[in-house]
Order: sequence, then C-alpha cells, then structure tokens
Amino acid sequence: MTSVLRPLVAVIAGSVLATSLFAQAAQIEFPAASPAATIKQRVGLTDIEINYSRPSMRGREIFGRLEPLGAVWRTGANNATKITFSTPVKFNGTEVPAGTYALFTIPERNEWTVILNNVPGQWGSYAYDAKNDVARVKAIPVPLAQPVETFAITFSDLANESAATLNLMWETVRVPVKLEVDVAGILIPKLEAVMASAEPKKPYFSAAMFYYENNLDLKKAAAWMDAAIAERPNQMWMVYRKGLILAKMGDKAGAIAAAQQSLDLVKNDTQSPTPLKEEYTRLNNALIASLK
Repeated sequence: MTSVLRPLVAVIAGSVLATSLFAQAAQIEFPAASPAATIKQRVGLTDIEINYSRPSMRGREIFGRLEPLGAVWRTGANNATKITFSTPVKFNGTEVPAGTYALFTIPERNEWTVILNNVPGQWGSYAYDAKNDVARVKAIPVPLAQPVETFAITFSDLANESAATLNLMWETVRVPVKLEVDVAGILIPKLEAVMASAEPKKPYFSAAMFYYENNLDLKKAAAWMDAAIAERPNQMWMVYRKGLILAKMGDKAGAIAAAQQSLDLVKNDTQSPTPLKEEYTRLNNALIASLK
C-alpha cells in the first residue's frame, strides 16, 4: 500500500467504525423517567382503557410549582393521557359518546377541571385547543394522608355494576371522577331478542336475576326463573332466588312456599358440603322471617 493510500484507508476505516458505534448506540434502550402504563377496567358491559406516562415527585413540589395551578396539564407525562370507552358513558354526569379521547386537567387548590378532548395522541398540552373538548367537568380534590410518589390512575367503587370512580392521584391529592354506564340500555334489547328467539339454550337464570336486581319486569323474571328451575330441578340456591323474586313482587305466600321448598331440598341434599347447606338454611329462614 502506498503512502498516499494509507491515510485514505484510515479515514474510511474510522468512518466505518464510527457508523457502527452510532448504530449500536441507537439500539441501546434507556429507562424512561416517566414509564408508560396501561390500565384496563370493565364497568358493567363497558371496556375502559387508559394509556399514560407516570412521572414521579423526586423531591419536587408538584401542584403549584412543577404543574402550575390554573394551567392545562397533560395529566401525566410525555403524550397527553389517552382514555377509551367502548360504549357511551356519563363522565361526572356529562354524556360522552364511545370513543378515544385525550384526558387533560386544570389543577386548582379547591376544584379541578377534568377535560376530555377529541384529539388524542397529542404531545403534552402544547397544542391543546378547547374547541375540541367533548366534556369539561368539575371534580373536588380529596387530601391524602400519605403522599403518592408516582402519579397513578386507578378505578374504585366497582360494587355497583353500572358505575365506578376514576381516581387521579399524585403528591397528596386524589381527584375522583364518577363514571356511569347504561348496562340495562345495552343489555335489554339483546336479552329480549335472545329470549324471544328459537335458541334451544337460553340464559334463563342470568336473565331472571338481572331483571330482579335492576327492578325491571318481575313477571318475566319469575317466568324465566321457573324455566331455569325446570331445566335444573332440585337446586336449593335457584329455588331460594325464586323466593326473592316473588317477595319483591309482593307475593308473600309464594315467596314463603319457595323458601320452604328450598329448605326441604337442603334437608334432602346428601352431596353438597355442610357449609353450603348451612348458608341456605340461614338465607331461607331469614327470607321467611322477613315476610311474616
């Protein structure tokens, strides 16, 4: 190799090495300061999914310092928090169609504004435009006894199948937002169609209990429970629930008769575990006592 070519070769080799090192560096993944999170929750028949990033306090004062009061906040870090509803919902009392939204907030000391915006996928709140808001609701922050280091979004109060509470928590603040879904409005048309169809297998028991628990047509509930019992006779738990439906209908004699029939089934049951039989003995006796 000539002395003229040696420097050129060295430059080329150095360039190749640098390119290789840059390529390797580009493949290295570093931990995120505000890691991404996804939370999914079914409320009634509605699927809710939230995608957000979780910043931490790291010794900083958050609301009023890092996140100014009275200013629109992305409600997390990086991209604005994204929330998806599979059906229409009530968002703190405001009707919201099914869809995907950006979730923004305006923190204040005594009251927050919680916003659903029709432009998901925004970076931060820099391009936020109120004209794209679908809902703006007020929420009262609840003080927390212990600080929450890392911003968190949770669901609570799920005992009622048609409602839940969405919680935004960071520093010493929890901001609750009530979510309500119309389970009956979604389910009843489907249920009525199935029950009126020629389908050989119908959800008689589940349909009867749904109507009973939601104070719907109790005559239909009683008829469907009878059909469920006809398919699976001698089930103490099913006959007991027939008594509950009849009691709610005001048929005390019928309810007492059903409870007594369930008690007889308990006495003649030689296969069920003793704790189960004791439970239904107690439940049926309580039902009879409540009707006398």
